[in-house]
Amino acid sequence: MRTPARTLSVLVALALAACSPVEDPSLFPAFDAATAVAPQAPPPTRPNPEHNLYWGDLHVHTSYSTDAYTNGVRATPDDAYRFFKGGEIEHAAGYGIRLRRPLDFAAVTDHSEYMGLLRASDPDLPLKARGLRERLLQDGRLANTSLVVRTMIGFSLEDAVRPGWESVSRAAWRDVVEAAERHNEPGRFTAFIGYEWSSMPQDKNLHRNVIYRGAQVPDLPFSSVDSEDPRDLWTALEAQRAAGMEVFAIPHNGNVSDGRMYDDVMFDGAPMHADYARRRNANEPLSEIFQVKGSSETHPQLSPDDPFAGFELYTTQLSQTQAASRPHGSYARDALRRGLAMAHREGFNPYRFGVIGSSDGHNASSPVEEDSYHGKLPILDGSAALRMGEATFWPEESMAGGTRWSAAGLAAVWARENTRGALFDAMRRRETYATSGPRIALRFFGGWGYPRDLLQQPDWIARAEVSGVPMGGELTGARGAAPTFAVWAMRDPDSGNLDRVQVIKGWVDRQGRAQEKVYDIAWSGKRAPGADGRLPAVGSTVNVANASYTNTIGAPQLNAVWTDPDFDADLEAFYYARVIEIPTPRWTTYDAQRLGIEAPQPTSLQERAVTSAIWYRP
Repeated sequence: MRTPARTLSVLVALALAACSPVEDPSLFPAFDAATAVAPQAPPPTRPNPEHNLYWGDLHVHTSYSTDAYTNGVRATPDDAYRFFKGGEIEHAAGYGIRLRRPLDFAAVTDHSEYMGLLRASDPDLPLKARGLRERLLQDGRLANTSLVVRTMIGFSLEDAVRPGWESVSRAAWRDVVEAAERHNEPGRFTAFIGYEWSSMPQDKNLHRNVIYRGAQVPDLPFSSVDSEDPRDLWTALEAQRAAGMEVFAIPHNGNVSDGRMYDDVMFDGAPMHADYARRRNANEPLSEIFQVKGSSETHPQLSPDDPFAGFELYTTQLSQTQAASRPHGSYARDALRRGLAMAHREGFNPYRFGVIGSSDGHNASSPVEEDSYHGKLPILDGSAALRMGEATFWPEESMAGGTRWSAAGLAAVWARENTRGALFDAMRRRETYATSGPRIALRFFGGWGYPRDLLQQPDWIARAEVSGVPMGGELTGARGAAPTFAVWAMRDPDSGNLDRVQVIKGWVDRQGRAQEKVYDIAWSGKRAPGADGRLPAVGSTVNVANASYTNTIGAPQLNAVWTDPDFDADLEAFYYARVIEIPTPRWTTYDAQRLGIEAPQPTSLQERAVTSAIWYRP
């Protein structure tokens, strides 16, 4: 008998009430479909040759993903698209969730491994979980997906490779594709067809989201059951492109890869070569650097002179052991520097990628808003008490996420219009940036001979493109002077003012050593850099007790035209812009205020936007 979502919601609420020392108001009021807010896609935008800014999430899971289903999710791809368009849907814990503002584009990216299998096999699965956990503890085994399924419903997930089970996944994939087709509204909302390839060798995260340009897709997604080697995924994608299916892959969570996502060797440990670099750049033009499982921009050990390098770090592998993840090879900035060093040393660069953010929400939703964060996996963190460790669905259950998870992130794309083709092509040329959740508007151009007053000119974008390139582009051949960069940033009207604008430069010196430097190029207030060259902190207006802040510091808009003062025309380099907000309350502070408990550290955070790089080649 199929268990209604409402039954699961009641059981979750009862379990929380039984083991929680605090009342959990996040579970109420219950969702009422009759009064739920209806979806309303964003208003249509006119095609713009200077490009419009579009916001999206290219990493969301539904009940068709095994891990989501085992944690209580019953929402479908149709539910996800209703959510993306601003509609209210039911969280697995029983309350309504919706975005403050709809998105412009999105993709449901359910795991290709055994897609839809549990949904089709055992609808009562999560209700059996409590007894399973006790059996696992008694015999000392650790829970993994295959063991969970074998114990609960009498067969191993490995059995799913048999033709009978493959047909279930094939049907689930058709459902995902058809949902995207139903909800795609060119000019108003773009629904991309996609999935997640979830390679996890020895608990090292090598996951990729695969995104298609159009409706022509394979009958069955490539999965890590087929191969855990990214090169085999690329081979499959290359064959699909040869058959007319435009597609690319987006790596995510390098931060938990233990150095393998952006390694200096190939999957099998063999040295890289020029053809590998060519294939990687062709198949993976972007990397996702902000999401629920933390930031993959940089790390304090890799960027010790960057005071903002410690943002939303999640530094352990995704395993029961929670072993540390090695920073080198795990973060995007380190990868960009490593790519320059390889170009200097070997003559090829495998790491010429742009960046986006996305959420990795597993409840058919994007949990990216700090003040209304609703978690990733319902049974584990679907309420404030669960997230904050004040309650557990399973007694004594350890939580690998909890307060360590982040309310992040979003993908920003500058494209001519809101269609699959225009957005996909913009992502392919890396005219993208990542935010940790807020919708900070940001443009970044690099060129030759930009005047100091460029940004005051009404046609500054057209002028910037005449002698330069946007984010993701490439400048070649010095023209007698250093390149100049134009940055324009405006705050999200629903978030904090802006603290500062920075340019991060990476290069390889004449000895072949990778270097980096962070330049503050525009900031709010009357601050001035100190003797050490550091700009003082902007301050904070955060009131922890009532989880609030005021925009009485910072600036609503910052811009600058900046010339590299340390330019060497003989040295290859990259530059990207980063915009930092003033401090605002972290989601944990909002949850603590609701529960009436003390907020854990950090009580605030400085949200941000990070652009794709502009490369300079001699």
